[in-house]
Amino acid sequence: MPAPVTSPTEGQLIEVFSSIQGEGLMVGCRQIFVRLSGCNLDCAYCDTPFAPTAECRVEEAPGSGTFRAVANPVSRETLFAILEDWLRRLPGAHHSLSLTGGEPLLHDGLLGDWLPELARLLPVHLETNGTLPEALTPLLPHLSFISMDLKLASVTGVPTPWEIHRSFLEVSRDKPGQAKAVVGPETAAGEIEDAARLLRETAPEWPLILQALTVDGKVAVSGRDLLALQATAARIHPPVRVIPQTHRLLGVL
Repeated sequence: MPAPVTSPTEGQLIEVFSSIQGEGLMVGCRQIFVRLSGCNLDCAYCDTPFAPTAECRVEEAPGSGTFRAVANPVSRETLFAILEDWLRRLPGAHHSLSLTGGEPLLHDGLLGDWLPELARLLPVHLETNGTLPEALTPLLPHLSFISMDLKLASVTGVPTPWEIHRSFLEVSRDKPGQAKAVVGPETAAGEIEDAARLLRETAPEWPLILQALTVDGKVAVSGRDLLALQATAARIHPPVRVIPQTHRLLGVL
């Protein structure tokens, strides 16, 4: 669902909170998460609300789990006041800032305005579905890390956009990053071979992260199957890791 059109300095946000990154290479790092509304995909496994809302949830204090409502769209001044306050309250606690969604690159105009200043506060980590390479290109100078999802058909329910993913990786591969593939019980070795081959050809420095589908708070893929998928990927693209959603285990956002 696309986000409503707003002023280029105001954003349709879902929530702003402080927590532990539970996925991929940054697992265990504390981040400030800024979740933007809207998504251009409709993945079957998605459990994240991203539809635009009248109000954005903002933690009262970083990590408190208690939220207040801030009217949407949120101005640059309002967001930066929140972030600066949190950084004063907890100096040195946050590793980086995660822009997440939905799909943050739907807000490329807004991010073009916000990112130069955000990057002065904290390193910026972009979480993206890897389908909007044109939107990414002008933002690259302000990003420190890119986490791109490989949308495998076995878990999304729609064909994998391999050529769009290839274009995205070709644009972003000179930045530090990772490609994360959610895998489920139906994920076949052939899909993982294709994912590993894509990374080997386009972004050989990026690791492939295999993240088991989480259902009802539990990993939905057996350890034996995850080891088999890891071995399949490693034959083609050796930097591959198996990392579950650890924030679910910690009971944090």
